[in-house]
Formats: sequence, C-alpha cells, structure tokens
Amino acid sequence: MSKYVLPISFFGTVFGCAVLLKNYVTGGRCPSKARVNGKTVIITGANTGIGKETAQELARRGGRIIMGCRDMEKCEAAAKEIRGNTLNPHVYACHLDLASMKSIREFAERIKEKEKRVDVLINNAGVMRCPAWKTEDGFDMQFGVNHLGHFLLTNLLLDRLKESAPSRVINLTSLAYVVGKMDFEDLNWEKKKFDTKQAYCQSKLANVLFTRELAKRLQGKSSGVCGREYSFYCSFLFRFLQVEPKVGIHFEVDAFEWKIVLSTMLLYVTGTGVTVNAVHPGVVSTQLGRHTGLHQSQLSTTVLSPLFSLLIKNPELGAQPSIYLAVAEQLEGVTGRYYDVLTEKEPAPQATDEEAARRLWEISSRMVGLKEDDGQTGNSCHANLPAQSQQTHGQNPGPVVGAVGL
Repeated sequence: MSKYVLPISFFGTVFGCAVLLKNYVTGGRCPSKARVNGKTVIITGANTGIGKETAQELARRGGRIIMGCRDMEKCEAAAKEIRGNTLNPHVYACHLDLASMKSIREFAERIKEKEKRVDVLINNAGVMRCPAWKTEDGFDMQFGVNHLGHFLLTNLLLDRLKESAPSRVINLTSLAYVVGKMDFEDLNWEKKKFDTKQAYCQSKLANVLFTRELAKRLQGKSSGVCGREYSFYCSFLFRFLQVEPKVGIHFEVDAFEWKIVLSTMLLYVTGTGVTVNAVHPGVVSTQLGRHTGLHQSQLSTTVLSPLFSLLIKNPELGAQPSIYLAVAEQLEGVTGRYYDVLTEKEPAPQATDEEAARRLWEISSRMVGLKEDDGQTGNSCHANLPAQSQQTHGQNPGPVVGAVGL
C-alpha cells in the first residue's frame, strides 16, 4: 500500500497546484451584487461565449437586454434560453453585422427610435486571426469588426448614452494589444503581406486607444476633474449624507434623493456622465479561437487540451470582468482605464500614445463616414423591439462573430 502513497501524493499536489493556479489566472467572480433594474444594456456578439453569459447575468440582475448579433437564428435561440433561465422577459435579439456599416447604422437607428435610454453598451463581439477576409465595405475583417464597427456603433449611440447618464461603455480588448502596432499607412493590409496575428493585435491595440481618446472627448476640455477625482467626490458626498443626511438641507427630501440630485450635478460639472473603459477578460474558451489551429493536430488534442483546460476559463468566468465594469458602484465616474480581468493596470506605452489615439480617431471617422450629427436622433434591424415603457431607473463566407477571449 505504501508504494502508492508517493505517486498519489505527487498527483494530488500537482492537481491542487493546478486548481490554485487556475483560480489565480481566472481572477474570480464579480464582487459586486449591484442590480441593473430598469437599465437598458446593449451587448454585441451576445449569442455565444462571453457575450451570452454577460447577457444572462445582467438579465438576472434585472436589466433590459438587447443582444446585437449577425446570426439571428442563434441569437433568437440564445435570447429565448436566457429569458427562460432568468425569468426576465425583457431580453431581445436584434440583427447587427459589425462587418457592415449599413447594418450598424440600421441597428443604431432602431435603438434610437425604440429605446428611451441606453445605460450600458458592451462592445463584446470580435473575430480573431481569420484569413485575409474583407468586410462588406472593403476593410480588413479584424480591423473592421473589432475596431471600426464598434467605433461607429458607439458614436451613433453617444447622444442616447449622454441622455441616460450616468452611463457606461465597455470595450473588450485583449492582452495581445501589447505586441500590436498601428500602421497608419496601411491599416487594411493592402501594401504588405497579410499577417493574421499582427492584424489581430493591431485591432486590439486600436480598442485601447479608442477607449482612451473617447474618454478624453467625453470629459470635455472645460473640466480639469478626472474620473478618479469625480469618483472620490461622489464617495465623499455619499458618506457625508449617510452620516448626516439632514445637515445643511432644508427641503423635505430624503438623503437618497439628494445623492441622485447632487451626483447628477457633479456629472455635469465633470463632463458628459458617460464613462468608457477597456478590459481584457482573460484567456477564455470560446469560438473566437477557431481560426488559430490550436486543436487541429493530434498532439494538441491529446496532450495540450487537458493542460489548457486547467488554465483557460469557461465563458461564465470570462464574463465576470464585463459584468464588473457594468455594475460596480465603486467604478462610478472612473473612465479611460484599462482592466486586466478585475484589476486596473497601466497600459503598455503604445496604448498611452495620445497622438496615436487622436490620429486613429480621425482616420476611423473618415473610414466609416462619421458625421457630426450622426450621434443624434434617427430603419431597421430585424428584431421587432417593443417600444420601451417609462421606467424609474431604469464576398467570403463571413466570420461567426464571437466573444473576445484571447
């Protein structure tokens, strides 16, 4: 019997270390229990992977969920499943093809026509290391879907986001951005040999640069108050009202009402009230990596897959960072930041280049034909969205656009 003790102990130790390592790598679950009752949340690429799990959890927390997807059959099925699992009837499937500027504009018009508010926009969809495909408008597929599509969509919905402030934009990126380089002379890979890996990394770097430039523009030039300072002021104010809710107040309203009124005042002082942050969700097992060829050999299937399963998150855990950025009360007013899973990190130097961010914005605007009045009121995506009632808070086969996970 004793001859088995050492092998069992060894494998037990290895297994235990693997579990601890996986817990460390995954980053855990969203610590916030905040609900989103009455809030409208738009999630792109929500029929599978991270997007689907994000939609399900936010639906469970009371949100009105709009799932923007290219494949309507899969999207309808996912929406029906989520409605059944959460008992939340306000989960809707709507057609959105991020490889088509026309489809993006139709989706945005439909949202502005039917939705009184947009509280959270989660730019989750993406494509990874696909062949040298082009979008409907002739853009490199990865740059077009991962960056340009979300760039246009976000700008088209900005007015509705501002009207719903405080509101949030969450851009899913990837740690791969750290090896990305912006080639402003050939963003579409028309002059040089196509490199699918570098094309992906470039698009992910664009996500972070876009996040920082958008945050800067939303805060406005008139205010010197940054997101961190705004968050501090709000926290101080709320603690003050909780301790002395009657001090200096001579109107017959309770402290909670004053929190809303005064925090709204601070929003107007510090900018538009719309925050935007980028997040790397970790390494997640989704359909996104189907073009990488990781599981196309006998070696990877039999040897590497068991190892990967110990280190790679499932979609439910992969959704936790998006959920955290969407609901965490402590992130109110925090903007222009980069999160590695649940932890704020300083971005790599190329992602903090303000001139590159400004140049990317200007070039992207020209590429998608963005006009100054595009974010204002606006027919239709394929879903028949019901009008939102008044609430209190409330040329190639085309890629299957999935959740960003690597």
